[in-house]
Amino acid sequence: MEKKSVSIEVSHITKRFKDPSGGKTVTAVKDVSFVIEPGELVTLLGPSGCGKTTTLRMIAGFELPTEGKIYIGDDDVTQLPAHARDKATVFQSYGLFPHMNVFDNVAYGLKIMKLPKTEIKTKVMDTLKLVGLEELAGRSPGRLSGGQQQRVALARSLIVEPSVLLLDEPLSNLDALLREQMRVEIRRIQKKVGITAVYVTHDRTEAMSLSDRVIVMKDGVIMQMGTAAEIYQNPNSKFVAGFVGKVAFIPVEILGKEGEGYACSLQSQRFMVPKGLAGLAPGAKASVMARPESLRLDEPGKGFLEGKVSVNIYLGSSVETFVSTELGDILVQIDDPARKKVWPEGSNVSLTFEPELVRILPEE
Repeated sequence: MEKKSVSIEVSHITKRFKDPSGGKTVTAVKDVSFVIEPGELVTLLGPSGCGKTTTLRMIAGFELPTEGKIYIGDDDVTQLPAHARDKATVFQSYGLFPHMNVFDNVAYGLKIMKLPKTEIKTKVMDTLKLVGLEELAGRSPGRLSGGQQQRVALARSLIVEPSVLLLDEPLSNLDALLREQMRVEIRRIQKKVGITAVYVTHDRTEAMSLSDRVIVMKDGVIMQMGTAAEIYQNPNSKFVAGFVGKVAFIPVEILGKEGEGYACSLQSQRFMVPKGLAGLAPGAKASVMARPESLRLDEPGKGFLEGKVSVNIYLGSSVETFVSTELGDILVQIDDPARKKVWPEGSNVSLTFEPELVRILPEE
């Protein structure tokens, strides 16, 4: 199956709704712009009500923007109805026809296109092979697992060879293990086919593991765009830092800028943090963003903050240690616990951090 790889451009789109209860105007999406390159998978990530699904629905044509333009390839599709756009959408609900077997569900779009039966059979079996379901062609949807049903829905979308694939929280109905397996499958299939894709989720693990780039949204606006590594390691706000991963925010006072980093003070202790947002003035209140893997435990009195180990959670390749401090519970991740010291619960400890793994963020 050869797909056309095209770009998607969303240019300054805004969407306003009338609140039916009070008559007020609600702005769901505010002046959002981004470009998705051909063959990219980009995820819109954010909490409920942030505007991610409304943005996807405007790309799909299920909603029309109040302002702005949307382009698929070189075509301005802003005012086109959904059926006139060269895209396919995979929804949270699988939407399979219960009276049709797997083959006929996948073949449905081709039959509507009135392709010859021999061509339909070839295309369907090739697509089922792509999603690993060729041996289940004759089975009814009711006899499939949730993951298999989602693969049928994905195959039905791909077989009509759209330029763009839109996925609206497609894994939310699956259990944890199936979600993990399907994340891998969706990424494998999308890359093999080479189709441009937009994925919507509130699950940070899905977003970080699937995407070429992630767009984090809040209150209808884009907070940050970048690769998963960029957003995880160098978030531009406490909101983004907290939404994309586990984190502790340690309040500090800025003493001044030194080179690319900042001199900071915490409880009369002075230390350097090499990375931080520009423009933080001396005396400003800020926080050290410390991921669990950036923190270390030491003997009492040797770190920047004292605490007591409250809980150890063994995860095989790592141990999550929760330390009670005057700033609240702080999570420390100890990798390779077979080779590293795991402090027993109840131990008095102090916290230190790896300077290169933390970042200074302004208070919000």
